[in-house]
Amino acid sequence: MPYELASWMLSQWSGLSLSASTLWNWVQLMGSKAQQELDAQLETQSSGIQVACESISETLAALPLAISADGVMVPFRPKPKTTKGKVQWREVKVAILARLGQRVTRSQKIVPQLLRRRLVAVRGSIDEFIPLLQLEAHKQAFESASKVIWLSDGGRGFWRVYRTLFSHCTVAVLDFYHAAGHLARATQAMFGDSRSGQAKAWFRRWRHQLRHGQHLHVLNTLTMLIHTGLFSKKSFTTLLQVQAYFQRHHRHIRYQHFEQQQIPMGSGMVESACKWLIQQRFKGVGMRWSEDGFEHLLLLRVAWVNERFDALFPNVPIPKTKASPN
Repeated sequence: MPYELASWMLSQWSGLSLSASTLWNWVQLMGSKAQQELDAQLETQSSGIQVACESISETLAALPLAISADGVMVPFRPKPKTTKGKVQWREVKVAILARLGQRVTRSQKIVPQLLRRRLVAVRGSIDEFIPLLQLEAHKQAFESASKVIWLSDGGRGFWRVYRTLFSHCTVAVLDFYHAAGHLARATQAMFGDSRSGQAKAWFRRWRHQLRHGQHLHVLNTLTMLIHTGLFSKKSFTTLLQVQAYFQRHHRHIRYQHFEQQQIPMGSGMVESACKWLIQQRFKGVGMRWSEDGFEHLLLLRVAWVNERFDALFPNVPIPKTKASPN
């Protein structure tokens, strides 16, 4: 929550009176400590020394490990120590790693359940993101997982992450809803108006085929269309892009097969993580962040979510019964 609200809540809950500026200064101090510890772990990893895995029960270790990544934009100040000027929007890359379990709903339906969630987040390039995700994947013992599942939309940067870290041991899935969105682009290019009856019927047929094991038929149809010579330059370019998109991901769009294997077909797990990890805290009305202010708070927020917040305070006795969610 914002520092002013946190100050008020702390006083109401515990009787302690700390100003918002005191809390801000504390976050900078502890965030800097968390950054130093993370840098040390990354240095150890880069030297070729394997980081220690977190302890995990045999039951959880037997479950598949799902990994998904996406980006979210955050508003930053154009200049340090001032809110004046145009907001600078920068991308924060987020990944979630979770064991895939199941639960039974009240209607006795079996649905997927994410267990032992771990988050990675960085404001930086893909090349800065890869070592952080690699570090967390090793902590979660991804090499020994029964199955590793990669889920993402069509962003090329994140698929480079997949190829760099996980292509040797992973089932990769292209988010179905993003794939269907590209089919909508294709029908728009073909008919000029995606709202026409013919366009809607064509899209529904394509979407059904994609979802139910006829993904190669969809790809072949797109390939045939770009060789007809019937479309304007703009429409042809769109169809060519969509065809290349599905050709590039032809192994990642076997949705009927994925369903039979109880593999998720969407990247909603990371889209949800982007909302509650980043948007809920960093994209409030009127918020603009300095680089240090954002980085330090993000590190502490990730440590809290990953159940490592208490480890930042090794000399503080932790009671057996805690009010903390950790």
